[in-house]
Amino acid sequence: MTAHFDAIIVGAGQAGPPLAGRLTAAGQRVAIVERKLIGGTCVNNGCIPTKTLVASAHTAHQARRGTEYGVGTGSISVDMAKVKARKDGIMLADRKDVEDWLDGMDGCTVFRGHARFEDPHTMRVGDDVLHADRIFLNVGGRAVVPDISGLADVDYLTNVSILDIDTLPHHLIIVGGSYIALEFAQMYQRFGARVTVVERGPRLASREDEDVSATIREILEAEGIEIIVGADDVRVSKADKGFELTPTAGADPIHGSHLLVAVGRRPNTDDLGLEAAGVQTDARGYIVVDDQLRTNVEHIWAMGDCNGKGAFTHTSYNDFEIVAANLLDDDPRRVSDRITTYALYIDPPLGRAGMTVREVRESGRKALVGKRPMTKVGRAVEKGETQGFMQVVVDADTHEILGAAILGVGGDEAIHCILDVMSAKAPYTTLSRTMHIHPTVSELIPTMLQEMSPLL
Repeated sequence: MTAHFDAIIVGAGQAGPPLAGRLTAAGQRVAIVERKLIGGTCVNNGCIPTKTLVASAHTAHQARRGTEYGVGTGSISVDMAKVKARKDGIMLADRKDVEDWLDGMDGCTVFRGHARFEDPHTMRVGDDVLHADRIFLNVGGRAVVPDISGLADVDYLTNVSILDIDTLPHHLIIVGGSYIALEFAQMYQRFGARVTVVERGPRLASREDEDVSATIREILEAEGIEIIVGADDVRVSKADKGFELTPTAGADPIHGSHLLVAVGRRPNTDDLGLEAAGVQTDARGYIVVDDQLRTNVEHIWAMGDCNGKGAFTHTSYNDFEIVAANLLDDDPRRVSDRITTYALYIDPPLGRAGMTVREVRESGRKALVGKRPMTKVGRAVEKGETQGFMQVVVDADTHEILGAAILGVGGDEAIHCILDVMSAKAPYTTLSRTMHIHPTVSELIPTMLQEMSPLL
């Protein structure tokens, strides 16, 4: 079949379906193509399933701590089959919601299959040839499989395949020390597995400030997770009932039952036929886009993980908002207007916004820094969750908030107090003089801002 559409959207992740909704509401005929699962990474093997598992792990952890709160809970056990079933139920319901939305959307046709460019305006999906005035790429990314000696000879898991297991690993070894790796590490430790994290670099979560990285390590080690850093020569080999991993030359091998590889992600741009459309990519395979997410080909845009402008659900959805605003609303929104923000969902979580202290220091600007341990936050003390700290850095001359980190209970929510003030470009005094509700985590943010000192 050959068909003409006003727009083709490749990928039904976080940016694709809402864009289809806006375009069809404007009277356009839209084709949306998905080769795997409607909903993309977030719904199927990212945020929705992993945070569902995090919730189960948190419940197990709190149950074990019951006596600290005067609550007798008895022996605690985790039924991994039921944990997986709960995760699957929530994920499948979310996927079905998106599928039903697209299937019932007037003016939208869903094509199942892999799309490839035949020319700048034409894409083939199996036997179907689709032609469109505009094309939007929302193809996402996938796990990187590193070049590790012996890896091809053993069974290993990625962030996708680990979601399929319904039994408890005896000893889960995780190669990687960043966000995905650390969430799975704490999760499975709380489920009852032995967990070892093996990181090539000198510290965990290396993009964060050193005090944040150090505190993350303390939190995980306090729960019994073994951390190995400086693993610059990882090798694996088959062994009885699993495998053996050697982190560095001359080190003793570690026996594991399950191996999770979580060292990063790469964009799904290598099999789209981009060369047939003349679309440029950078050295890492990300599609090159301008500040409004248009590629070097005027009628083609790239949204979500494949454009290198962010690797989160919220950045993908914001990409949709930027594209729709420019195309449909005469509203010239730009990628450069948004503030970097994200969370790490270990427990307690890390909420981040803007620059790190290290980045501010390296910029050479005159700045003020404030820091407050969670042990001085009444709400955290009451809840019995006092790990971590909150920290903020401010331009000393303009009083603009440059960045913040809240590593502690409620940090993923409280960070938005700071993010919103940053977005409004208001001085930090707007927040430091605001009366917050007691008792909350957020109420100590103004206090922290009132107690800053020069950044040295």
